[in-house]
Amino acid sequence: MDLRVFTEPQQGATYETLLRVAKAAEDLNYGAFFRSDHYLHMGPVDGLPGPTDAWTTLAGLARETSRIRLGTLMTAGTFRLPGVLAIQVAQVDQMSGGRVELGLGSGWYEEEHSAYGIPFPKEKFGRLEEQLAIVTGLWETPVGQRFNYDGTYYQLTDSPALPKPAQPRVPILVGGHGAKKTPALAAKYATEFNIPFASIADTEQQFKRVKAAAGEHGRAQDALTYSNALIACVGRDDAEVKRRADAIGRDVDELKANGLAGSPAEVVDRISAYQAVGSQRMYLQMLDLDDLDQLELIASEVAPQLT
Repeated sequence: MDLRVFTEPQQGATYETLLRVAKAAEDLNYGAFFRSDHYLHMGPVDGLPGPTDAWTTLAGLARETSRIRLGTLMTAGTFRLPGVLAIQVAQVDQMSGGRVELGLGSGWYEEEHSAYGIPFPKEKFGRLEEQLAIVTGLWETPVGQRFNYDGTYYQLTDSPALPKPAQPRVPILVGGHGAKKTPALAAKYATEFNIPFASIADTEQQFKRVKAAAGEHGRAQDALTYSNALIACVGRDDAEVKRRADAIGRDVDELKANGLAGSPAEVVDRISAYQAVGSQRMYLQMLDLDDLDQLELIASEVAPQLT
């Protein structure tokens, strides 16, 4: 089981805070540091000092870390034109020495679009499919050849399809709960399928859908990595768990029901249950980014017990 750190900077975090978390995650041998891609906070927080841009952040981290993988869960397709996104991700991949992963979603949070003057189109899913086709097509076009695309929403003419990422293939994450379109999109374009904030039963059902879709697209079921994203709240005892739950404004019982909460032993059992239905990777949503002790606790007392 690959454990990764997943942050939500729109809730309130500076670049320096994210850098501290990323370096701690690297030192503690987590598999990756991921961040959301949002420009507006959610819920009863002020979001101060304000949002940071996902790919600007990852470009900085690419130069200030050396081993840990870096990515988004998920980049909002509404924020960037696909050709520009392909250039950005390829550049950050070069800057990191080939450690970048791209999670790409359709975008859903209408209020943040209104707040910053970003168009919020109705046809988001169709646009996402074209974005995936364009980004992967640009990267896969051999150097010296040209890429053309004539879609409903995007058209590219005689593109040199540069620059290229450092990696032969940047891992692409597609995710969500949709029963038909999402599995089909993952089967066609993704190297990893992620289901966020889902129960064990829903996870198992969705993984089965994606595996079936992979077969329909002529891919082996194990050609994709299958992963979850869940909130983490781990403590050495009940008092520490409650203190951490209080710090993020959540109830312990609710966290235990819907996330990864409790003692290290409880969390190991919970992750193992997800692993039993096919999960190979877990993104730990960390909401208190000043609590590096929790990262150390998970690394020292949870990770070694997972196979």
